[in-house]
Amino acid sequence: MKYFFLALFVAACPLTAFGQSSPKKTPLPPHPNEPASQEIETEKILAPGQTPAAPSPQATTTGYLEPAQVKALMHKMWLAEYRLNDLLAQVHTEKWRMSPAERQSFGQSLDSLRKSMAAQEDWRSQFEARPDSLFLGFQTYMAIGGVLPRLDGVAQGVSHYENPSFGGQYSQSANQFFDLRQQIELHLSYLLKNQDGLLLATQTNLASCQNELNFAERDKQGRAIPMKNIAPEFKSHKRTSHTTAAPGGGKQADGKGAKAPKPATPAQ
Repeated sequence: MKYFFLALFVAACPLTAFGQSSPKKTPLPPHPNEPASQEIETEKILAPGQTPAAPSPQATTTGYLEPAQVKALMHKMWLAEYRLNDLLAQVHTEKWRMSPAERQSFGQSLDSLRKSMAAQEDWRSQFEARPDSLFLGFQTYMAIGGVLPRLDGVAQGVSHYENPSFGGQYSQSANQFFDLRQQIELHLSYLLKNQDGLLLATQTNLASCQNELNFAERDKQGRAIPMKNIAPEFKSHKRTSHTTAAPGGGKQADGKGAKAPKPATPAQ
């Protein structure tokens, strides 16, 4: 019996030792390409007075363009204008079969398109030089709007008198200008909305400051003191005395100091 308990105790000891050491696992060898130590990512607490960097407006607002992006957009517009001028140089109305009236009308459409393109290029170059100008951006946007309908009329005329394939190139150029105009519109909408928000915030702050000032000065002002009604006294200016010539050649003073001559006494 003693040997039985001794064998049972010897068998239980390894099991107990194994149960105590089982939770501890042998760490895996580091990967050859893995860094020597890896830090656990924790939340970063900023010091007092520090604020996290705000995200870029471009990432949070659709349509906003940085100045560099505006310049790139204006360069795309310049390329579209260059392509359109190249297409216009290939138009030869003298070879088309049309009446003189139709030729004159199409020539006027071409002249109007060239003038509108010249105005557009003027505003485009100014906006490219000053991409932060809201006024120049708006003028460029309006200039493109003046080009599009004239370009559409020329495209229809070219398709009718030349061939539809050549007219389709003009329509493609019009689509490029339309897409550029849409991007400018979104950018201007963001700037206008931002300025409107700043104006509203300024007006609200001014009204709040005015209310606080009125509340702070309310107890410092004394009561109104009634005043007696006093009749005003008007003081006239003194008149200067004027002398008049006497009948005998002498001078006689006119005024209170003048004395009337005594009447002659009758003879007895």
